[in-house]
Amino acid sequence: MTWLNPPPEAKLDGQTLSVKTGGQTDFWRGTFYGFWRDSGHFLHQRIEGDFTAEVTIEGKFEELYDQAGLMVRLSESCWVKAGIEYTDGAMHFSVVVTNDNSDWSQLLVRADGGKIRLRLTRQGDAIRIQYLDQNDDAWKAARLAYIPKTAAIDLGVMCCSPQREGFEVTFSDFDIREAISRELH
Repeated sequence: MTWLNPPPEAKLDGQTLSVKTGGQTDFWRGTFYGFWRDSGHFLHQRIEGDFTAEVTIEGKFEELYDQAGLMVRLSESCWVKAGIEYTDGAMHFSVVVTNDNSDWSQLLVRADGGKIRLRLTRQGDAIRIQYLDQNDDAWKAARLAYIPKTAAIDLGVMCCSPQREGFEVTFSDFDIREAISRELH
């Protein structure tokens, strides 16, 4: 795996990656805020075809916009990131889809202790985003989004801290496999 914008600190211990973010890092393009940032930390690999990826994230989400999760990326102007983001004094399951400009959706989640399991499935030109609250056994759908169909895409974990440096997060049990069933319900 390769870093786009390596963090100041990252340590791999078995199946757990611990990261401490750099300052004012983010992925965002234009919409509403008017700024363009491509400075977030993204540890990725190139994946061909359809797939399902999962990871558990756990962090000290304390400052506005602290965020961590999974990301798929075709280019600086075409990507999807999903995971926990701290906003309005609480943890939200957040998804940003970017096709030239970014959009943002968020759902308030319990995420006890800043921990949640995340699943991202690519099937053709669709990205299905789901999460599993640690207090539940059923995956919840967060978003079904468009991304252009290509032979391969960059996939991995991402984290950002737009308002500070030193956000601490761990990623564990990262798994990539064949795409799960297309059935949504």
